[in-house]
Amino acid sequence: MPPHTDPRRNQLLASLPDAEWVRWQPHLELTDLPLGKVLYESGAVQRHVYFPTSAIVSLLYVLEDGASAEIAVVGLEGVVGVSLFMGGGSTPSRAVVQSAGHGFRLSSQIMKEEFNRSGPVMHLMLRYTQALITQMSQTAVCNRHHSLDQQLCRWLLLSLDRLRGSELIMTQELIANMLGVRREGVTEAALKLQRAGLISYARGHITVLDRPGLEKRTCECYGVVKKEYDRLLPAIIAV
Repeated sequence: MPPHTDPRRNQLLASLPDAEWVRWQPHLELTDLPLGKVLYESGAVQRHVYFPTSAIVSLLYVLEDGASAEIAVVGLEGVVGVSLFMGGGSTPSRAVVQSAGHGFRLSSQIMKEEFNRSGPVMHLMLRYTQALITQMSQTAVCNRHHSLDQQLCRWLLLSLDRLRGSELIMTQELIANMLGVRREGVTEAALKLQRAGLISYARGHITVLDRPGLEKRTCECYGVVKKEYDRLLPAIIAV
C-alpha cells in the first residue's frame, strides 16, 4: 500500500480507538489534493472535512481587494474544516492546498454525528482545535513583531512538521501570498537562508539542509506552537 493511501498516516485518524475506526473506515474517501485546489471558500457551507496524509493545506484570510495572508497550516497532524463540527458550518477563511499530495475526506453528516456522540472523537477534535487556535494566535503575533526572515523560518519549519521529508515544492509568489508580503521580500529572505547554508532553493523546490540551524534562526513562535501540539496531541490513542 502506497503511504498516502493509508488513512492512518494522518495522526488524528491514527489516534482513533478501534471502535471509532471501524465506524469511520467505510466512510473515508481517498482524494487527490493538487496544488492550488480550494477545499472551501470564505462563507461557504462545508460539505466535508479533510484529513491530509501527504499534502499541506493553508488556511488564508482574504481581504476585499484580493490580498491574503495565511493564518494556519494543516498537514498530516490534523483536519481541515473544524468549523463544521464546532457548529459554525462555515468560516471567513479559505482553505487552499499549498503543497500537493493526498488526503481523506469525510462527509459533514458523518463528522457531526461522530462529534455529537460526546466520546473520544469529540475530545480529540477539541484538543486539536485548541492547538490550531494557538497556531493562529501565534501567527498573528509573529507577523506583527518579528522579521520576515524569522517568519519564513517559522513557516518552513511548521510546513516540514506536516510532511514526511525535507523538501517543499513552493513558488516564491505562493510563499509571498501566504505570508502577506511582497515577492521581492521573500526572494531576499530566501537568499539569506541559502547563503547561510540552511536551505537550497531552485525553481520552486525548497530543500532544508540544516534544520537545527533553521530552528536557531527562527523566533520563539515556532517553539510555542510545536510545544502546544505535542502537549495536546500526543502519539497515543484518543480517550
